[in-house]
Amino acid sequence: MPIVHALVLGLVQGLSEFLPISSSGHLILVPWLFGWNELENPSVSKAFDVALHIGTLVAVVAYFRVDLWSYVCNGLRGLVDPVARRAPEGRLPWLLVVSAVPAAVAGALFEKAIEEDLGTIPLISVSLVGFGLLLWWADRRRGTRRVEQFGLRDALQLGGAQILALNPGTSRSGITITAARLSGFDRDAAARLSFLMSLPVTSGAVVFKVGKLVADGIPDGLVAPMLAGIAAAAVSGWVAVWGTIRLVRTRSFGPFVAYRTVLGVGCLVLYTFR
Repeated sequence: MPIVHALVLGLVQGLSEFLPISSSGHLILVPWLFGWNELENPSVSKAFDVALHIGTLVAVVAYFRVDLWSYVCNGLRGLVDPVARRAPEGRLPWLLVVSAVPAAVAGALFEKAIEEDLGTIPLISVSLVGFGLLLWWADRRRGTRRVEQFGLRDALQLGGAQILALNPGTSRSGITITAARLSGFDRDAAARLSFLMSLPVTSGAVVFKVGKLVADGIPDGLVAPMLAGIAAAAVSGWVAVWGTIRLVRTRSFGPFVAYRTVLGVGCLVLYTFR
C-alpha cells in the first residue's frame, strides 16, 4: 500500500468516524472512486482496519483525557462508595460500557452476514441519504437534556441504535446523535455522548482485532502504511471531535445532512452509469 493512500484513508477515517457521515461507508467509497484495490486483499484490509481504529481511539482519548481521568477515578470509586455511584461522574462510565453491549453482541453474532451482504455501493448511497434525513428530522426537535442526565434507559436506547451502524453508510456517530436528539438531549450533549460512546466500542474492537492480527501476522510491507494511517486518523479524528463540538454550539447538523445527501445521490448516479 502506498504511503499516500494510507494517509488519505487515515484522514478519511479520522474525520468520518466522528463527523456524522459514516467512516465505514467512506472507506469503501473512497477506494472505489479512485480505483485503489489494496483493500481488496482481506489480510491487508483487516490489518489496516486495526491501524485506523487505533488512530481514532487515540484521538478521542486525547480530546477527552481530563474527563476520562475523572470518569475512571469516580467509576472505580463508585464500586465501593454508594454516594459516588449515584453521582453523574460515577454513574456515566458504567453506562457507557452498557451502551456498547447491544452492538458488540450483534456484531459478533452477524459478523459474517455483515461482511458478505452489506457494504455495496447502492446500499451505502441509500443509507447515506436515508439516515441523513433521519438526522435532519431528529435535529429539528428542541432538546434541553445534558450529559449529566444520561441514564440506563438512554444507554440501552442509544446503544441499540448503534446496531444500525454495523451497516456501512449509516454512521455510528450519526445514528447515536440522532437517537440522543430524539431522547431530548441538546446538540452539545448529543455530540459529546456520541463521542464518549465510541470509547468502549472502539476499545473493544481494537482489542479483538489486535488479537486476530497477532495470530495472523502483519502482511509484508504494511508496517509503514499502518503507522501513517494511525497518525493521520489520530490527528484528523481530534480535529473532527473539536470542530463538531464547536460547530453544534451555534449551528445545526444541517451541513452534514446536505453533504450526505449530495454524496449518496452522486455515488448512486455514478454507480448506475459507470
